[in-house]
Amino acid sequence: MRVGVIGGGQLAWMMAGARQALGIELIIQTPHPTDPAVEIATETIFAPIDDAAATAELATRCDVITFENEFINLEALMPLAQQGVCFRPRLEALAPLLDKYHQRCYLEEIGIPQPGFMTLEGEVGNEEFAHGESFGQPMNLKELDFPVVLKARRHGYDGQGTFIIKDSSSLQKSWKKLGHTPVLLEEFIPFERELGVMAARSLAGDVVVYSVVETQQEEQVCRRVIVPAQVSAEVVAEVEAIARTLLNSLQAVGIFGIELFLTTDGKILVNEVSPRTHNSGHYTLDACETSQFEQQLRAVTGLALGSPALKCNSAVMVNLLGYEYSQNDYLEKRQKLASLPGAVVHWYGKSESRPGRKLGHVTVLLDSQEPSEAQAKAKEIESLWYNR
Repeated sequence: MRVGVIGGGQLAWMMAGARQALGIELIIQTPHPTDPAVEIATETIFAPIDDAAATAELATRCDVITFENEFINLEALMPLAQQGVCFRPRLEALAPLLDKYHQRCYLEEIGIPQPGFMTLEGEVGNEEFAHGESFGQPMNLKELDFPVVLKARRHGYDGQGTFIIKDSSSLQKSWKKLGHTPVLLEEFIPFERELGVMAARSLAGDVVVYSVVETQQEEQVCRRVIVPAQVSAEVVAEVEAIARTLLNSLQAVGIFGIELFLTTDGKILVNEVSPRTHNSGHYTLDACETSQFEQQLRAVTGLALGSPALKCNSAVMVNLLGYEYSQNDYLEKRQKLASLPGAVVHWYGKSESRPGRKLGHVTVLLDSQEPSEAQAKAKEIESLWYNR
């Protein structure tokens, strides 16, 4: 079977092992010859992610099309779907999720717990902003309880387009940086920790949910993932129920990453939903019976879903982020990381490094579920990588 993938970054690149195991050919649509997935693709169409004409060509070369990221032009793809092009997840399942405000509204409709939110549209005034709306109702922004979180409604990732706002003056400045485009404002949540979960739904409507994990962020970028999260059985059950409710409501076929807050008073609130493989699920490559990447391919090709079970007691995944502008391949550091007991290094082969860019990750399988062991291993990896 031939699967088209819109996007050729590291998420598509990590499908390599699964496509070989399942006998699937990958046809990639991506802008640059240096994009990571080009080297593992059967064929490549070099075009921007949102180039619908290129996607029309992609459709002639494959049986089904799936997505590596959300940077698509949904309206431009709708005519292709109407002509019979098979997208999985279907475009109707993506439509409520790509715009962050629309995503919040959809989660509200289906009863998913989440922070309070509103959208800002219009021009800046001296005293307040025009067209601030909360659930469709006008709201006086002078009544906001700071701090709040401001997010770009489209195309934000790894902290880009996200600002923690401490007062009304900062709100005006940050919105100005975004060109006064429509933005999402969210209640700031004083969380105890951040959680994540991957969940997949098949063509037959079966849903599998992976272990609930703890994600540790710095400057809105994931630095490390602890598997499984040390939380109560009640929290795990609630997170799993949220995942099943969401995927079944959307009638989605594919894999989804769900980020959540565990608040200081024990509540679970959804932070964000990504309709694709996700950084918080990279540990599945080495620690699970079925990786998130194999699961995506199984779902979109109509195969039965694989087991999401862990193959180990616990694991820790550490992102290798760029810390300088360089074209270094960091071979010596990678070799040192690979020499750590139980460590598996995944290097994305990107042509250049820059601060904050995800260059690779390291996963270590652990014998115990002691949080201190995972934290110590993460610290060891980061000390080697960042010269600490």
